Amino acid sequence: MSGCIIGGDAELKGLWRMAFEDLITRINMLFVEMENQPEDASELLDQIRLELNRMRATGQPLPEDLVKLEERLDREFGGNAGDTEA
Repeated sequence: MSGCIIGGDAELKGLWRMAFEDLITRINMLFVEMENQPEDASELLDQIRLELNRMRATGQPLPEDLVKLEERLDREFGGNAGDTEA
């Protein structure tokens, strides 16, 4: 079988880094939005949780500071935001 490898470890690491940077950018945008619209804080918590769950689903390691942030926001909002499972 001819090698159909699309790239090496460096390319894979680059793709992971771009995905992670994209996630961080989206989370930062959510924080700006949260500061501008505090009445929507629980909805923004749901969006942050969604982004972290996407990382979990793809097997990406979660940054410890974001995990701690999620825990802190859960405590602040009583852990009720984001419980949308059927």
